[in-house]
Amino acid sequence: MSHSTGLSRATIAVTAGRPERRRGAPLTAPPVLSSTYVSSGPPRPDEPLYGRNANPTWDELEAALAALEAAATPAVVTSSGMAAIDAALSVVPAGGRVVVPQHAYQLTGALLEDLGRRCGLHVQRVDVADTDAVLAAVRGDGDAADLLWVESPTNPMLEVADLPALVAGAHAVGTAVAVDNTFATPMVQRPLEHGADLVVHSVTKYLAGHSDVVLGAVLTDQADLRDRVVAHRTLHGAIAGPWEAWLALRGLRTLALRVEHSQASAAVLAERLAEHPAVLEVRHPSLPGDPGHERATRLMAGYGSVIGLRPRGGIAAADALVDAVRLWVPATSLGGVESLLERRRRFATESPTVPQDLVRLSVGIEDVEDLWADLEQALETPPEEG
Repeated sequence: MSHSTGLSRATIAVTAGRPERRRGAPLTAPPVLSSTYVSSGPPRPDEPLYGRNANPTWDELEAALAALEAAATPAVVTSSGMAAIDAALSVVPAGGRVVVPQHAYQLTGALLEDLGRRCGLHVQRVDVADTDAVLAAVRGDGDAADLLWVESPTNPMLEVADLPALVAGAHAVGTAVAVDNTFATPMVQRPLEHGADLVVHSVTKYLAGHSDVVLGAVLTDQADLRDRVVAHRTLHGAIAGPWEAWLALRGLRTLALRVEHSQASAAVLAERLAEHPAVLEVRHPSLPGDPGHERATRLMAGYGSVIGLRPRGGIAAADALVDAVRLWVPATSLGGVESLLERRRRFATESPTVPQDLVRLSVGIEDVEDLWADLEQALETPPEEG
């Protein structure tokens, strides 16, 4: 089925990446669990040769992801979200310059620091919500950055970028733009439609959606960029397993329902948390007073399912909240059907400008009243005296 005919994103999530429709064909193709393919003579571009280079199960997932992100070329599926980030950053030349949000995912920052030490990459941090500051950093002193890396909303501070303005400004000086779209998902925003050059996903999170797969993906409209990302995946061996790809494709079928439900619940919880006397601060773009509210309303098809929460009482209160929940799960991921939470600065690699008491909540698909009741009792549980 062609997905250029105006189907909704919800319909695409269900229908993309299916086998050819014919009598007796399976509705869902089984995973191809093979490392080796029959081959002789000169290799052909459309012929699988070896499991590091190709797998039919990748093809189905890559086609589905491309349809969801409205990409002109198939996605490139990788072994993890970090492998996808690494592959996207591989387009930056040695000694190049990258502008990145101050509050980008902690391991994105750690990888950039590592590339700085090993490859001479120059990294400049900036508040991605400050459009003028971002574009000034991109322009530099007449020597434009090679890449602008964007998260919107950011992890974990939930800042919202003016993505069209950033893409236009970066392209005006010849800077490529990559967007980590993990938090928003294609259901909420599609950066390629704003002109982004690369889009990255941790497929582990919302796309697969069931906390049982580790995968990543890179998408682009540009065939030459895709070829470079594929070459990086092949040379570095960061390939997806066919079983994981099949599970991710299965999980993708319910993406629209999961995102719709979880972000609706997140908006309810954010509003209630903002009114709770034990809460110092709440970040969620659905809140009218949130700094990202206007942009999210204008640019996105929803507000996402992640909440930032700072309880009154500092680190002790934040740790007590995490320890006191019974339905919410203390864990360091997001985007699954389960609701998770954690204090982010427990990681040494987290940005030092993230408040020590910030608790990140990933809202799942449980009943919102059950989730609220658990948070409410946890907020009212006093910290233990140390």
